[in-house]
Amino acid sequence: MLAPLVVTGLSVTYPDRTVLSGVDLLAQPGRRIGLVGENGAGKSTLLRAVGGRLPSRARMTGTVSAPDDLVLLGQEPPFRDTATLRQVLAMTLAPLRTAVADVERLAAQVGTADGDAAYARALEDALAHDAWHADRRAALAASRLGLEDLDPDRAVATLSGGQRTRLALATIMTTRPTCLLLDEPTNHLDDDAVDVLTGFLRELPGVVVLASHDRVLLDDVCTDLVDLDAGELGTDGSGGRRFGGGWSAYEAARADARRRWEETYAAQQDELARLRDATRIGTGAIAHGRGPTDGDKFIHAFKGARVEQTLARRTRDAQRRLEVAEREQVRKPPAPLTFRADLTSPATGPLVRARDVEVDGRLRLDRLDLAAGEHLLLTGPNGSGKSTLLGVLSGRLTPTAGTVDVGARTVRELTQDPDVADPGRSALATYDRAVRGLVDPPALRDLGLLHPRDHRTPVGSLSVGQRRRLGLAVAIAAAPDLLLLDEPTNHVSLSLAGELEEALATAPGGVVLASHDRWLRRRWEGPVLRLAGWTR
Repeated sequence: MLAPLVVTGLSVTYPDRTVLSGVDLLAQPGRRIGLVGENGAGKSTLLRAVGGRLPSRARMTGTVSAPDDLVLLGQEPPFRDTATLRQVLAMTLAPLRTAVADVERLAAQVGTADGDAAYARALEDALAHDAWHADRRAALAASRLGLEDLDPDRAVATLSGGQRTRLALATIMTTRPTCLLLDEPTNHLDDDAVDVLTGFLRELPGVVVLASHDRVLLDDVCTDLVDLDAGELGTDGSGGRRFGGGWSAYEAARADARRRWEETYAAQQDELARLRDATRIGTGAIAHGRGPTDGDKFIHAFKGARVEQTLARRTRDAQRRLEVAEREQVRKPPAPLTFRADLTSPATGPLVRARDVEVDGRLRLDRLDLAAGEHLLLTGPNGSGKSTLLGVLSGRLTPTAGTVDVGARTVRELTQDPDVADPGRSALATYDRAVRGLVDPPALRDLGLLHPRDHRTPVGSLSVGQRRRLGLAVAIAAAPDLLLLDEPTNHVSLSLAGELEEALATAPGGVVLASHDRWLRRRWEGPVLRLAGWTR
């Protein structure tokens, strides 16, 4: 019997901030749960907390009950740089081979006092992981993920980002854990590898919890979504975070939940204003203060006393209702973080002219021309040279052959892993330092890329997605007429990914974009250049 993953009242705090507060999560075997939410909402933190990998400075409260063979695959595969592919495979297969050996060893003890129970436990574990077919699975995974042609004595450090991710996927496809946690599993993967991953996750009988920016993966794989940034009323109007279905259905439901929150807040504020007015009611509103016409002072005084009593009763009632309403009111919906800037400035003339470009072992390109205002999408499998070409166009890399003429006045590149020169420097100070010398650069708060509450946060404490947002802010602050984007939707929230796509459609300058994002590519309407990699 496969066990569920149960998280109860989970909170994670750091010395300077709270990341998660009171999170509950139930993940049954056979359910595949996608974590969504804005950058910094705590998706990676939740996975690390469940997987027992929080840094020492983090404080966690709450409880986690998980299967014994829980596996967390983070955004950086957990292999030593000096390990070889052969060593990684051997470490992966070792416990499975041990499980088979244990079954065979304990079979001889069946019928003894303790032998039956020990054998049953060993057999159950081996069956749960299909240990007898582990070697065949490992070979099949390597073949399907394009790893079989790599030198088995090659060090992990020499692999590309996509190859390291493929290697990590091969290990989990071999071990078949009963509880699998994945953080951005499709980063760096091409379509073939994503298809392999999708099929594996659909067939895995245990628990799967994943955080991903990949909207197609969320549609194709997830049975449920959990929104860590769902708002005051949650996804269901009652504070719940869970939604049954994938991203396409949830996108509309999330917008509806936001609308309900805004309408509820507005209605409550109207009611609070009415109750506050009621607590200030005067006697004129009850008896209109008219004096007696018959000169009967006693009757007037008697009626006046009753008016005062009625006023006091109504005031007390309004005050009680006001206290309840103030206690139960929802918080004001914060203004959504919305990207509001141009990606490029207008361009004139030819921006790029490249002929017979080579980067030894990494790229071969016969021809590339980019005109002013043209947007080009680079596609191709892992290792085909997309990032290399962007580096050549930006001047970061020097080609070993061919000619490259860049006529753009200002060129900016967003790499997959923006450099963090000083992790202790705040996001705002990092931005200000990067744009120093530019003529009238935009303020960071005006770009809508990083929430103002995170401006004073050290860059090293930002999430990967937040650092990507900061890198994009630095790139577009220069108003480039040629913008080079390497996997711009990696790590960023789904809402920002959609906003970037809209901004790309109206960017007046030149753009060269490399992406594996299937959602983006299916909607791309401009020219496409597919790279095939290095060949001799």
